[in-house]
Amino acid sequence: MGKSKIQIHPGKSLLSEINRIGMSQKELAVRTGVSEKHISTVINGSKDISSAFARKLDIALGAESGTWVKKQAAYDNYIAELEELNNITDDEMAIFKSMKDIVEFFLQKDIMHNHCGDTEKILQLRQVLCLNSLSVIPKITYNAAYRAQVKNSTNIDVYTLFAWQRMCEIMTENIPVSVPFDSQKLRSNIPEIKKVMFENDPNKMLSHLQQIFSECGVAFKVVHHFRGAPVQGFIKQTDQGKVILCLTIRGKKADKFWFSLFHEIGHLLNGDLNVRFVDFDSVKSEQENKADQFARDTLIDPALYKTFIASDKYHTLNDIMKFSDVAGVPHWITIGRLHKDEWLDWSYFAHEAPSFEWKKGK
Repeated sequence: MGKSKIQIHPGKSLLSEINRIGMSQKELAVRTGVSEKHISTVINGSKDISSAFARKLDIALGAESGTWVKKQAAYDNYIAELEELNNITDDEMAIFKSMKDIVEFFLQKDIMHNHCGDTEKILQLRQVLCLNSLSVIPKITYNAAYRAQVKNSTNIDVYTLFAWQRMCEIMTENIPVSVPFDSQKLRSNIPEIKKVMFENDPNKMLSHLQQIFSECGVAFKVVHHFRGAPVQGFIKQTDQGKVILCLTIRGKKADKFWFSLFHEIGHLLNGDLNVRFVDFDSVKSEQENKADQFARDTLIDPALYKTFIASDKYHTLNDIMKFSDVAGVPHWITIGRLHKDEWLDWSYFAHEAPSFEWKKGK
């Protein structure tokens, strides 16, 4: 900005002022005749102060006439200069607005900060994504399979998908790992991972999984999903040899979580790294089929399952629970498999699998 004085959004000034005089946002809303939501959006920088609202603020806060319209004008001039110096185009502004869901998530998690306007948020987002312009995202490509999957899917928004991958990297940065990725150690820990299925507290379960994965050189995290990024998982090997493994959970059913987790472990053990691997929900390939097969056979021994089906003793909950004890899995894992293979109608024992309530936070 050269010698230009940095201006803060007038909403932040408004928050400071009402805090100084001990006025709540609710009281300010009453005094100015607007909604509390309007006050909130001005304070967090999502909305500017209109000339009409500025006059109301002057009266409600006992300020000299024109005080708040001048604050907004000074900020507008600052933003115009900021946009010119940083070459923020209308196209980039449109891209930014299309990414509102993931931007809001970044703000909630303090990956970006609020109390500023869209222009400054664009500059923050550029920094988060390590880009000089959001408009270059479609030009950044990875392997041929990745490009083909993105091109052939109508549900993918390349901007959201790119930001989601960066989110995975950020949210696993502080997860310690004991060693570089060790596939043999991961394979040998599968029985230990399966034991975690019996943990009833999902947050203790995740903590235990993180510890096991850490010992194998994997930083594991369950992450938020976004419309425009229809993916099941994300795998990336870092320069230090550590592997990032992120899993998205659209539903809360435990059987789906565990199948998805072992599917991703299958990708790791099958060597599907290639620097980064995005596991798209709707994509079918030999890689996906192998990962599915790994998940099925790892969760339930295929020979045991074949004998179980041949016995025709899977129609009662008691029979399913007996088999599950022998197979070493919770009974709802067996039920999920029977549903998937269409041996049981989806309505049978549908509520047996527990639902997870994930802990919010970073």
